[in-house]
Amino acid sequence: MRLVQLSRHNIAFPSPEGALREPNGLLALGGDLSPARLLMAYQRGIFPWFSPGDPILWWSPDPRAVLWPTQFHLSRSMKRFHAKSPYRVTLNHAFGQVIEGVCGRPS
Repeated sequence: MRLVQLSRHNIAFPSPEGALREPNGLLALGGDLSPARLLMAYQRGIFPWFSPGDPILWWSPDPRAVLWPTQFHLSRSMKRFHAKSPYRVTLNHAFGQVIEGVCGRPS
């Protein structure tokens, strides 16, 4: 397992199975944060995480947090909290618009 340097011209990612064990999930560095690259990354369970001024680092840690809908239990207190909350929880809603919004934010 070795760290892969991404090209700005090719948005392909290496397989997440090749991510480093230490630090857990570090997969690649470089590339850019273009909408096409972010979409490709998120669809493969890969995400950017880095500090301003540092190279872009791409991660896919193992294990990942996964919620299985058929096994998920929402407690009564959480249901009450959710009913009173001004926030909504949605899944796969306006994904493209969210990615575009994130890409368009100032640095």
